[in-house]
Amino acid sequence: MKDGSLLIALPDWCREVAAPGEAFESMEARMGLAIRLARENVLCCSGGPFGAAVFEQASGRLVGVGVNLVQRLRNSVLHAETVAVMFAQARVGAYTLNAPGLPAHEIHTSCEPCAMCLGALLWAGVRRIVCAASREDAARIGFEEGPVFPASLDYLRSRGVEIVRGVMAEPAREVLDLYVRRGGLVYNG
Repeated sequence: MKDGSLLIALPDWCREVAAPGEAFESMEARMGLAIRLARENVLCCSGGPFGAAVFEQASGRLVGVGVNLVQRLRNSVLHAETVAVMFAQARVGAYTLNAPGLPAHEIHTSCEPCAMCLGALLWAGVRRIVCAASREDAARIGFEEGPVFPASLDYLRSRGVEIVRGVMAEPAREVLDLYVRRGGLVYNG
């Protein structure tokens, strides 16, 4: 970073998990991808136990994936959700996924987003947020998710963002537990 540039790159193994444009027809298939990304991130020791994927809502076409890169790239904003949005926006060529002419987009995330990610998802133009594990599950292993209140979620809903919680929560919790068993670093607790 000494030269003023910043490179954000997904681990190489991400290309083997799923390719942009691939269709995931059901909510469970989409969430399965997010959880698989989280699990592989733990197993490959490439970051924290969180994964996310952005899809075209109606077609289920994958637009971008993200995994937690905080520790590996030493950058506190590189949560799975923000990384997935960055790659999705680069793929569609727009700073918002809600730009005229684009289909509605949704994100599936292996754990409920933290305060930072909720704001980023609103500003990124995501129309639906689908979550697996809860913020309480993340707190149970030591992660601090910040000031997310019922009013925070109500605000997102009032702005047209649908929020679906608890989809495939148990497999996502298993990834969090795997991270603990493998001695994963809790960097913000």
